[in-house]
Amino acid sequence: MGLAAAATARSLLTLPAQDAPPLYAAIVADDLTGAGDTAIQFVRAGWATHLAVGEAGAGPGDLGAHGAEVLAVATHSRALPPTRAAAVVERQVARLREAGASRLYKKIDSTLRGPIRAEVDAARAAWRADAIAVVCPAFPATGRVVQDGILRVDGVPVAQTSAGTDPVTPVVESHVPTLLEAAHVAIARGESPAALAARIEAAGAVVAVDAASAGELELLARALGLLGERALPVGSGGLAEPLARVWAEGATGGPVVAVVTSQHRGARLQARAWREWGARVRMPALETLADPRAWKDWAQDVRRTEAGRPVGAGEPDAILLLAPEGRLAGLDSDAIAARLGSLAGALVADLRATGAIATGGDGARELLKALRATGIALVGEVAGGVPMGTLVGGTAPGLPVVTKAGGFGDEDVLVRAAKAIRERRFKR
Repeated sequence: MGLAAAATARSLLTLPAQDAPPLYAAIVADDLTGAGDTAIQFVRAGWATHLAVGEAGAGPGDLGAHGAEVLAVATHSRALPPTRAAAVVERQVARLREAGASRLYKKIDSTLRGPIRAEVDAARAAWRADAIAVVCPAFPATGRVVQDGILRVDGVPVAQTSAGTDPVTPVVESHVPTLLEAAHVAIARGESPAALAARIEAAGAVVAVDAASAGELELLARALGLLGERALPVGSGGLAEPLARVWAEGATGGPVVAVVTSQHRGARLQARAWREWGARVRMPALETLADPRAWKDWAQDVRRTEAGRPVGAGEPDAILLLAPEGRLAGLDSDAIAARLGSLAGALVADLRATGAIATGGDGARELLKALRATGIALVGEVAGGVPMGTLVGGTAPGLPVVTKAGGFGDEDVLVRAAKAIRERRFKR
């Protein structure tokens, strides 16, 4: 065994300890820097991610100390002969599967250097019998795009760039389907993720897919999400970025619950954009809010309807409680906020909500009161003046929550807030 192969064998994973937390996803890269630039995409999406380096902390058995949900490992196989590279990758993937990983991302060089075909075939064989390797090395942000199956770097076929004269791993083929003996799928204009997923599934066991923009990579990532565990994404950091968000969304629970108590015109336009997005809006009449018995019946109907809604009903899984416009004698804004905030809190509990959004300070106060939260641990912003955090204390600790004033944000800010909650991994 050569020195490179021996070093690789020493860094292979050991079996996890009995009390180690199960992995959600694993990244297998052919070198350490590739493992790192891919792993950071999962960090940005909120995943607790650990990059294994050599023998130190390389095994899933050590993950209890790190609390990692995603493990990135390097096989150091880019310069190995194809048969040795395949053996290293196959053993590594099998170990990760045994350790409990339910998703796998095979990182390859964005300029196709190394024994890529051998590694892809080995990873697919070790992952599962019905695995579909979906290959797209595109990384538009760094000038790498795939069009008509050809990988181009800044407009030049990759084999005609410096990668073609690499002294260790020269690239001799720019056409990805030819390099891999794979089927080829080009994304159609206006295609849905479901339609793309169906075409990929029908194409074969190894499928090369075009992508020339961030939008096309996003579409491909969503198609991969629909294919589930049998999908084996193969790519660079470019595909990893949207895929980390899609996998985070797939790991979430119930709907996003939003409450809008503000009468500001901007808030009403944002609620309209929410409805146009296809999400649900429930708005009681002023008279219903003013009558305790009518309100009780209305609120119970909302809770019953939402609890009985089938999972995956073909629309964004999000509901907005909207205060009606206007005023009614004997009904003040505090009473409206108290009723809607309390109902939003009940829906969070009933539906095991993924997160909550509150527009209007009074509504936000009442929502937090209903959930008995003592504070919000801030983690970032959806937009300027629209903070996002997680609840501290109460009945839903760790619940992602976005709060904002009625007049803040563009018309799509509520939709963006819901997506930000769903596409980020929050540990609760």
